[in-house]
Amino acid sequence: MTDSKPTLVHGDEYIVIYSGGPSDGQTDRRISTDGTWDESLTVIASEGGIESMMNYDATSWREVGGVYHVTYTFDPGDSEEVEDPIDRD
Repeated sequence: MTDSKPTLVHGDEYIVIYSGGPSDGQTDRRISTDGTWDESLTVIASEGGIESMMNYDATSWREVGGVYHVTYTFDPGDSEEVEDPIDRD
């Protein structure tokens, strides 16, 4: 991401947009606690009752109507593998 990252105020809300991975296309609302947004997020994905931790990295942002929309891209290298239900015992 660029160095021109804006400063948020403690308590400002921003929109998370997930790109890739099991959360692809989903959105979330988060609150800034330190004047910025998170550089990465960990999301719990559940497949057939088995949970895995999926990592997403902030890759871009834009301002829409005074609200920041931050795109987080799936990082398979830092995420746990999701076990295929066929391969389970």
